[in-house]
Amino acid sequence: MSATTTVSRKPTGRDGGPVTYFVALLFVGVCVAPVLYIVLGGFRTNAQITTDPAALPDPWVSANYLGVLKSSVFWGEFANSLIVALASTAGIVALGLMVSFVIARYDFRFKGAMYSLFAAGLMFPMVIAITPLYLVIKDLGLVDNLLGVIVPQIAFGLPTTVIILVPFLLAVPDEIEEAAALDGLSRLGFFFRMVVPLSLPGVVTVGILAFVGSWNNYLLPLYVLNSQANFTLPLGVQVFSSQYSTDTAKVLAFTSLAMLPALVFFSVFEKRIVGGLTGAVKG
Repeated sequence: MSATTTVSRKPTGRDGGPVTYFVALLFVGVCVAPVLYIVLGGFRTNAQITTDPAALPDPWVSANYLGVLKSSVFWGEFANSLIVALASTAGIVALGLMVSFVIARYDFRFKGAMYSLFAAGLMFPMVIAITPLYLVIKDLGLVDNLLGVIVPQIAFGLPTTVIILVPFLLAVPDEIEEAAALDGLSRLGFFFRMVVPLSLPGVVTVGILAFVGSWNNYLLPLYVLNSQANFTLPLGVQVFSSQYSTDTAKVLAFTSLAMLPALVFFSVFEKRIVGGLTGAVKG
């Protein structure tokens, strides 16, 4: 016969009490409730919203979403947002990775000052510089041009990228670089064949943050883009809300579809973001 012993796990300081879980659920509810209201509101009629704003759709109406999905204006703005988001993300990741590699692996004068400059950029939001930034964009002839949105987004996305990626590149052992040099690998070859794969968690993290930030950016397109043919979805939501101000259900459907790609993208890669930031902190 064998004796069975029960080992109880002692509570640790990491275990949250009822109050902690309640506060966490409260914050989750505050964040999720508006999103659910917008999504469900698109499946209702204006009469339902007026009669009982907090009720579930009864019956469920899909005409609002189908009407938006059949609109060429929506898909044009969707394409503009996708172009801007992908181009901005590619620029931020590529330039940020190269700058971070130089700061992390090279020794030169003013290296600390350069890193501090990027760190200071985190405290310099775009809203502060929007007026002089617009004047620069105007002088470059990029007003009402998607490049007028892409280029500044790359510039303002670099500080976060550099701060996250430098610890990853510093964590790459010098022995690997020395072994690569003995094998005849150039610094450029070492960068592409060794550094990029080893820093992939950080690259994925900054890429996701850049994509979501670009997709949701409203202020810069508002200043730069004038014609509706060049509008991104955040601007499209504003114009659509003005045109159909009396059709609340349709506005909610348009808003839901506009924010859905960023929500799905962020939700799918949420663990990658947490893992990448954790690696940056450890590095």
